[in-house]
Amino acid sequence: MFRTKRSGLVRRLWRSRLIPDKEGEDGIGKTGEKQELKSATYALLKRLKEKALDTLLEAVESRGGMPSDCVMVSRTELRFGGHVASPQLLVCKLYRWSDLQHSAQLKPLCECRSFGAPDSPTVCCNPYHYSRLCGPESPPPPYSRLSPNEEHKPLDASMSPDAPKQSHWCNVAYWEHRTRVGRLYTVYEHSVSIFYDLPQGTGFCLGQLNLEHRSSTVQRTRGKIGYGILLSKEPDGVWAYNRSEHPIFVNSPTLDVPNSRTLVVRKVMPGYSIKVFDYERSFLLRHTTEADLLDGPYDPNSVRISFAKGWGPCYSRQFITSCPCWLEILLNNHR
Repeated sequence: MFRTKRSGLVRRLWRSRLIPDKEGEDGIGKTGEKQELKSATYALLKRLKEKALDTLLEAVESRGGMPSDCVMVSRTELRFGGHVASPQLLVCKLYRWSDLQHSAQLKPLCECRSFGAPDSPTVCCNPYHYSRLCGPESPPPPYSRLSPNEEHKPLDASMSPDAPKQSHWCNVAYWEHRTRVGRLYTVYEHSVSIFYDLPQGTGFCLGQLNLEHRSSTVQRTRGKIGYGILLSKEPDGVWAYNRSEHPIFVNSPTLDVPNSRTLVVRKVMPGYSIKVFDYERSFLLRHTTEADLLDGPYDPNSVRISFAKGWGPCYSRQFITSCPCWLEILLNNHR
């Protein structure tokens, strides 16, 4: 009976994959490669106990909308397509990004047991405990190339769940065009979810903020926020993970090109993450703010994030106050 249930879970997980059976749709078009993928997948799933299979299936079927535990497995690599693939690469390729090529493109979320543990004999293979790193744009700021060693440092003592509660590290303001909606949301924990509709979600729920006479544009954009973002304070800076199904757009002093009048607004696709504020670089930068770029609230220690709509030189909206729904992250570390 138990073997039958376990086999059923494995079959459901295989059917839930992103990569289709039809050839030529995903860059894995050869029948032999499909068979290798299936063999590698079954080899990985056979390592998991029934409880771990249940956890993995719940994460996959909810598309990360439900809180889920880590699914730990031996770090032993699997052979696929003439190469070896890590367990986390295989599951993320199966269930999230079929074009994923390297584990270095992945970043464990700060709540995952694999965060800050690159040398552990086990690794989490829950695909929704990972984000995909944004690559540098062209032309990139000279300081935008990220060091892998910096990205995966373990959480320091102030971020440990057992550490005494510290003072808040940021406040979050939600804006619709030029109107701030609701009060400032104060963040004490090392990470916070900011969302419109997240099953069993805790954090800053934008869907509960009421405002009379919302325009149809704002209403449509609010509907695109969905699972929103995960904002986390990590040893190397503040990171934003886009959990929604639409792009987010980000600007901060440490993303701007030094001594340039050009405002840099980064587009972050669904499932991707970006370091939105670098503490060390913020000390080094002598950021000069041009008066004609300022429109509405601005703070040199702040990050601005717009949901679904971009702004700046590459967009019809020149200022963020023209965006229907946006956030202002007011960092407390320099105050």
